[in-house]
Amino acid sequence: MIEKILHSRKKLLKDLPLLPPIKGEEEGGCGVTGFACNIQVSGRHIFEPSIQMHNRGNGKGGGIAAVGLSAGQLGVSQEILEQDYLLQIALLDADARQEVENGCILPFLDVHKAEKVQTVEDFRDIEGLETKPPDVWRYFVRVKPDVLKDFIEKNHLQDIETRKAEDEFIYQNTFRLNQKFYASLGEKRAFVLSHGRNMLIFKIVGYAENIVKYYQLENLLAHVWIAHQRYPTRGRVWHPGGAHPFIGLNEALVHNGDFANYYAVTEYLRQRNIYPLFLTDTEASALLFDLLNRVYEYPLEYIIEALAPTTERDFDLLPPEKQQIYQLIQATHLHSSPDGPWFFIIARNNTSEQCFQLLGITDTSMLRPQVFALFESEDVQIGLICSEKQAIDATLQSLAKEDKRFNPIADKYWNARGGSHTDGGAFIFNIENVNGQDGVKKLTCKDKFDSVVSIDGKQKYCDMKIGISAPKEEESLKEQLSQLTATGRAFELFSYLRDNIVNWDYNTFRWSLNKLKILAYESDEYKGAIIEALTLLNDRRYDTGDKKRSSVLRIIRQALHDIFAATPSLEFGMRDYECHYRLINWETRKLLRAPNDGEEVLVIDAEGFPPEGEACDARLICEAYNLGWKQFIVYGYKGQRFCGCGLGPDTKDVRIDVYDSSGDYLASGIDGLEIYVHGNGQDQLGQIMKAGKLVVFGDVGQTFMYGAKGGEVYVMGNAAGRPLINAVGKPRVVINGTCLDYLAESFMAGEPLDGGGFIVLNGIYFDDNGNIQEHDTPYPGSNLFSLASGGAIYVRDPLFLLMEEQLNGGEFAPMTSEDWELILPYLKENERLFGISIEDDLLTVDGIKQAPEDVYRKVRAIKLAVLTEEN
Repeated sequence: MIEKILHSRKKLLKDLPLLPPIKGEEEGGCGVTGFACNIQVSGRHIFEPSIQMHNRGNGKGGGIAAVGLSAGQLGVSQEILEQDYLLQIALLDADARQEVENGCILPFLDVHKAEKVQTVEDFRDIEGLETKPPDVWRYFVRVKPDVLKDFIEKNHLQDIETRKAEDEFIYQNTFRLNQKFYASLGEKRAFVLSHGRNMLIFKIVGYAENIVKYYQLENLLAHVWIAHQRYPTRGRVWHPGGAHPFIGLNEALVHNGDFANYYAVTEYLRQRNIYPLFLTDTEASALLFDLLNRVYEYPLEYIIEALAPTTERDFDLLPPEKQQIYQLIQATHLHSSPDGPWFFIIARNNTSEQCFQLLGITDTSMLRPQVFALFESEDVQIGLICSEKQAIDATLQSLAKEDKRFNPIADKYWNARGGSHTDGGAFIFNIENVNGQDGVKKLTCKDKFDSVVSIDGKQKYCDMKIGISAPKEEESLKEQLSQLTATGRAFELFSYLRDNIVNWDYNTFRWSLNKLKILAYESDEYKGAIIEALTLLNDRRYDTGDKKRSSVLRIIRQALHDIFAATPSLEFGMRDYECHYRLINWETRKLLRAPNDGEEVLVIDAEGFPPEGEACDARLICEAYNLGWKQFIVYGYKGQRFCGCGLGPDTKDVRIDVYDSSGDYLASGIDGLEIYVHGNGQDQLGQIMKAGKLVVFGDVGQTFMYGAKGGEVYVMGNAAGRPLINAVGKPRVVINGTCLDYLAESFMAGEPLDGGGFIVLNGIYFDDNGNIQEHDTPYPGSNLFSLASGGAIYVRDPLFLLMEEQLNGGEFAPMTSEDWELILPYLKENERLFGISIEDDLLTVDGIKQAPEDVYRKVRAIKLAVLTEEN
């Protein structure tokens, strides 16, 4: 069957030239985002995350795809939507429509509905859209029975299911159309955007979110949405045909990265009579996925293995039966596996299993950023995949504003480790029908090996539509909260809230925080204590009882927002109005001035500020610092970047507290100041950091502290790929979680016991009840201390799980008392910040306290003989 399908395509390649050895344009870094939901949601919600990733695009190419559409909105029956091919054609030349229809549609396809997609009247009304998008015609079609019969007979496809033969005809008909009206012409006139069932694609020369505006998709409903911001590094003129997504048949693929072996992949495809017409590695990726899926009919696990093969130590840790089949897959497909940095998001109508899917697949070297997230309430479940966590948060915030069933904070965020033996570096969100409930769907998340990623189903989501009423213990609560606030001891107030939240219901918890908001308005002393207590409640991990942590965080953060927003504005600057806190936002930014007597903290509402540039909040902080402000609270972040950058040297008296969804490059290049991130960090944090203190009450993203020269850093959770690569000098870092791989690659931080740098890796995490647990291994990767020449890593590894094979340039060394005395002060500060006890949590193993040298292992750089031999 495979040979017959591939042979049937041979005539398509007749007279086509050999493919060029390189693709037409380099991709560079792109922005990709997507989400899948058990209920249909509108296109406006792909708008916000796309805007958040403008820095990952340049307006030369953007695209979106939607899967699982509404039949009523499209004006067809449910049967036509599910059974017909939804053919969308972009007309770069509006006059080409008749030729396209007469040459490639009407002779072969029964058209059940045809229409022009509606647009705004004038594209120039959309800010940032400089090139008119193509007219798009939409057709619901099936192959004519006599045409399909003739196709089957001529290509000897009688043994194939009729529907699969029809799929192949549609695939080949699209190739002919694209070859005739796009690829073969100097003047490109038309091309197929998409041709799958119950899915559609739009692409333009511009930013992805402008597609939503121009084609008026704000209210278009779908179960799965993906978007792509393109950032090619070469080329000036672009046609929308070169933008992502690209299609196989029933899938749309977007891609961040760039293949080093593009020509090898296209040669592999050419040998199977598959010819990329748009000359991009993303098109080759979609064609490769379609080949493995629809022609070879591989299960999804094997498709992922063919694309991202399991290697090194991870391969050795696979069960023997998987090793055997994976060896065969790799031997067959290794020369076609994409090489270089890449990350795929795929929106797919899996017609064979009657489900919609959103897939994220990362390369084995993890050279492109990616974040996954999952949220579940009683009525809705949503899975999200993005280049950046802040884009995930932007999606959830957009949904929560419209529908209270959604939460602006996900229940779970995580990164994928490419080629991992535990999850394969790939996750799949499936939307399937619920048996016996017509029209009701459920979402599940699984990894490459079909293991389920789940959320604790026993915990309840807070319905924010329900009003707040006074609890039975109103008077005693009011008295207790007032007394604790009056003492000014924030930690005691925090402890009271933490210890009671287990037994309180949501109403009591919300009422208590509302009471604290009222107290915060009475005096700055009260306000300071309450902000500190609520911040601890936001940052620390503890048992929330039957309440979902994501809902608890939503309530806490809303209370903090309300307190921050009630701060007197800078415009009230009279000296007789003493106030420690002053507020500035986008509307009042021009009122920035020096602090008056008694004014100490500048509160910045960052929501309205652009993510970067001269008008961004990071520049405002620099201006405020030059005017004399030293303490900053910045909240309402939606991915704004570069916080803390540009303040210059010797800034030891500056502190910045960052709330909500901060962006890339935070604390990069700082020299003395302190930054506290009250949540997860993004990518490129602390790059080229020279001195100062960075505290992150969550995880950090890719290339954390790249090229750092110094500073004191504490991370409560995990680091993604490649933290502290090329770091020099004396950075001192505590990572309480773990890291995907390539920790401290090319680390050049001297001798730790003589003033050099080091990393402490504790390999622990907090479970859903706030208890500290150990990761399965303190470090899962195969490249620890790769090519390092200085510094050390102190790994908490009481069970000696770390193997020498994982040290690619490092070696184990004795853990001495001097080493322990070196890291102890940093572990004490780690304990103060995060509540991770040295005695009870770090040195106690299986209930027994151990000596430091029995718990921690030292990894140092191998001293190369060429550098140490005497002349």
